[in-house]
Amino acid sequence: MLIETRKINKREVNVVTSLDVAETFEKEHYHVMEDIREIQSKISTTEFSGLFYEEEYKAANGKKNPVYYMNRDGFTLLAMGYTGQKAMRFKLAYINQFNQMEELLKGKLIEREKGIAVHQSLTKAIQQSGENERTHGHAYSLYTDLIYKVVFGKNAKQLREEYGITRQDNLRDSFAQEELAKVQSVEMVVSGLVDCGWGYDDVKDFIANGTRKLIVG
Repeated sequence: MLIETRKINKREVNVVTSLDVAETFEKEHYHVMEDIREIQSKISTTEFSGLFYEEEYKAANGKKNPVYYMNRDGFTLLAMGYTGQKAMRFKLAYINQFNQMEELLKGKLIEREKGIAVHQSLTKAIQQSGENERTHGHAYSLYTDLIYKVVFGKNAKQLREEYGITRQDNLRDSFAQEELAKVQSVEMVVSGLVDCGWGYDDVKDFIANGTRKLIVG
């Protein structure tokens, strides 16, 4: 069984697929799809869309087939109809995994909230330093790439390619909680140095040679 975090309607949600449910409960996928559509027939479209999200996946034969992603509540509704001792064990295992994933997501969201203030502090420091004028409007992207290279060994463009996202997507949504914390710790250092009047080259030299020690562990 596999519960994953996906961005749906601009929100990160813990979900499981109808394919995974079918495999775990040893059912045909089309039967699981029928069960989901039976639920759909009994509730409103608005309620259904909050619980289940229909997409497509490419089967082994290359054909595109429908698949449902469901959140915890959607899974609970679906699994209500699956009975027996074995089914009960599977349901409890899913619920336990949902709980674990929700704790991880909660921690990540808290880290993102903390990061907003750090982000704003760095932006303000750059604006007040005159670095933007000296770098012809590229100061923020230069410092961001510098920070990412320290933490990940890659710049923003390379990270977007790795995660398969576009410039319209928020790159930090792809970072784990620990990675967000490391990015923020380096951002705080950079913000302080820029506030003290350090230029990009001096900050780069310090960051490249000294900051890794601050984020180890």
